Amino acid sequence: MSIKTICIYGAGALGGAIAAKLAGKEDNDVSVVARGAHLDAIRSHGLSLREADAETPLKVRVTATDDPKTLPRQDLVITGLKGHQLPSAAEGIAGLLKQGTRVVMILNGIPWWYFHRDARSGHAELQFDELDPGGKLWRLIGPERVIGCVAYQGAEVVKPSEIELSHKGRFVLGEPSGEMSVDLAAIGAVLTGAGLSITTTEDIRSEIWSKFMGNAAFNPISALTRALMTDIMADPALMDMVSKVMKEVRAVGDALGVHFSMTVEQRLEQSRHIGGVRTSMLQDLIGGKALEITPLVGMLVALGRLTSVPTPVSETILALVTQLDRENRRGK
Repeated sequence: MSIKTICIYGAGALGGAIAAKLAGKEDNDVSVVARGAHLDAIRSHGLSLREADAETPLKVRVTATDDPKTLPRQDLVITGLKGHQLPSAAEGIAGLLKQGTRVVMILNGIPWWYFHRDARSGHAELQFDELDPGGKLWRLIGPERVIGCVAYQGAEVVKPSEIELSHKGRFVLGEPSGEMSVDLAAIGAVLTGAGLSITTTEDIRSEIWSKFMGNAAFNPISALTRALMTDIMADPALMDMVSKVMKEVRAVGDALGVHFSMTVEQRLEQSRHIGGVRTSMLQDLIGGKALEITPLVGMLVALGRLTSVPTPVSETILALVTQLDRENRRGK
């Protein structure tokens, strides 16, 4: 697989950071799809990325547009969109694909392609309309093009075109099939060459659930309380709720054949080192944006029903955060 042209579709905090790192290498032809004031600033000033502990920011120029039809077909597409934003971008992403183009999808929670070639759960090729209304992503992009990606990287757009990373992060890539393919190796090499910390895996689903354990708990609780991660960790009542959600995640994952690499207690201890950051859902709440509810909370409840595993705490949180989302957007 030869990779020269790379489009970051959704160049917000994390997508923009990856675009900046890739564009810092002269042999990469990098474009971004963005919108609004962020797009205007990228066009005028380029992307600025300040990494954790860096004295000066990385500043790069990239081709930037809000219309993917203006871009040529790409060797590689990397999506920085959240799960609830993807369906409306299906046509735009599909227009960038040529034969052999792979799509790295950086997603929290349960992705739309999750059951493609899934050999463990007993639900191979199952689709959820909540994640992919009308099957547009499945039909126009195709799960066979996907490279799954789990990101452990805090990022925030501090002002249009300017991004800050809270720590030195890492990314885990994997094929839905579990194959250690030539494409997976080539994409990993390009991203590693750009200075990103990349690991490839035969078991991307277990990586998804490992992070899901934290996302399903901390994201909605932070939005409901407007608490930073350190605030949640310091509150015994909130931590009790976090623990209960994590146990529900673990129970549903076990029923789907997921291999967890750590216990709930170990996952809680790992979370203590994240620091005083805003979760992505809290950032969206403050910005008046739609919250990423279905992949992070709704799917835990849906998969609990699929596997007959009770998820009472998550069901309550789902009802509360859904109402919060309605009221927050109504007030903007």
